[in-house]
This record gives sequence, C-alpha cells and structure tokens, in this order.
Amino acid sequence: MNILDELAEYAKVRVKEAKKLRPLDVVKTEALSKPKGDFEFEKALKKDGMSFICECKKASPSKGIIAEEFDYLTIAKDYEAAGADCISVLTEPKWFLGSDQYLQEITDDVSIPVIRKDFTVDEYMIYEAKLLGAKAVLLICAILTEEQIREYIRICDTLGISALVEAHDEAEIQMAVRAGARVIGVNNRNLKDFSVDTSNSRRLRQMIPDDVVFVSESGIKDASDIKLLNEAKVDAVLIGETLMKAQDKAAKLKELRGN
Repeated sequence: MNILDELAEYAKVRVKEAKKLRPLDVVKTEALSKPKGDFEFEKALKKDGMSFICECKKASPSKGIIAEEFDYLTIAKDYEAAGADCISVLTEPKWFLGSDQYLQEITDDVSIPVIRKDFTVDEYMIYEAKLLGAKAVLLICAILTEEQIREYIRICDTLGISALVEAHDEAEIQMAVRAGARVIGVNNRNLKDFSVDTSNSRRLRQMIPDDVVFVSESGIKDASDIKLLNEAKVDAVLIGETLMKAQDKAAKLKELRGN
C-alpha cells in the first residue's frame, strides 16, 4: 500500500468516527440549510492572468515538519494581503498535521476563497467542508471512481462550492473530463512515490478543454517555473512548500508573480 492509499484508508476511518458523533443526515441537513455559495473558488481562478492558490500546511509525508512555528492565521492573512487569489488549507491530521479548526478560523478571518485540502473519500467530507466555510474541496482521481467524482461534483453544485479534481496522468485527465470537472488540477508530485516533475502539467495541458480551469500543483519553486506554465496557458498554480519555507511569504509571492 502506497502513502496515497494509506491517506485514503485513514480518511475513511476518520469519517466513520465523525459519523458516530454527528450522523450524515445531521451534517447534510445543516450544510444544505446554509446559503448556497456562488462558486467563488472557480470564479477567482478565471480572472485574466495567472491565479495563485497559496497553501497553509505544517507538514507533509515527503518532507516531514515544514513549519515548526505554524501561525496559520497570520500566514493566511499574509497571503491575502500579498494578493493571493485563493488559500488552500490542509485538514488531514496524521501525515500533514492539519486540522478542521485551522480551516474554520481561516475562513472566518479572510475574504478570499479557501479550499479544504484533504483526501475526500465520502460525501460526508463535502458537507463538512461547507460547514467549515470552505468554498471548494479536493477530489483525487487516484482514490475515487469516476462515478464517485461525478456524484461528488453534483453535491458540490447543490451547495454552491467548487471541486478541484486532481489528476496525475492521461487516464485520470480523461476520467476527470468525463465526470464533468470544471476545475482540473495536475499534481506534479506523484503521491505514490513523491517524485516531482513540473513538465507534467505542461505535457497534460493540451488534454484539457478550453472551458475547464487548469491548475498546476506542487514543485513550483521560482518565477521561471511560473513563466513556463504561463506559456503553456495554465490558469492557476497551487504552491505550498515554496511559500511555507519562505521567511517573507509576501515577498516570495511577489517574486513568483514576477513583480
């Protein structure tokens, strides 16, 4: 079992435990009673020029602890002030040391759209994300069936939130397109062996329909990477480790923008 499979299996355990405390019917009813969103996440990524999704994460399976001091609210506010278009917040607790609390507090405190970055394996997690204030959720092709992705996008649509559907190869891109994804992300990091290849996004870009928002994720280190992705007509980038390791995150984001 690779780490991605382990993450998915642990997510199923987490959902099972969460349902004991708050059954699906309760969480679903609460989420549906909230005002329907306006798909703010995907709208933010459709603006002219490259959009930036900046990530708040304390750790990762490949790098271990990334931020010993993890002042997530300050980080999120710094991103917003520096011109980030969206924020990604890790809520996976075991390998990424994430927390639903981080997401809740950040969505309460910033005005730009926030995506819940987790390993969605059950509709329960989508309703949870809505209640936590997220404007989007991550759906990973490698751990879901095409039918699940299609159904989870439908649930997102009823809530007015977006689904970032993540793929890593040609077959998964086709799967995401068939399932009706409006936002497709290509992860340059292979979550099965952690190898990183930023040309993966550029290579797969041509498979994405023009009306679908295309996001390049992981392994983006400097303005030269951004330039290459711009040339490939990538709509947005999701940047985590590079920003998390920067002492001055606002200056780093400005540098990545080429300002």
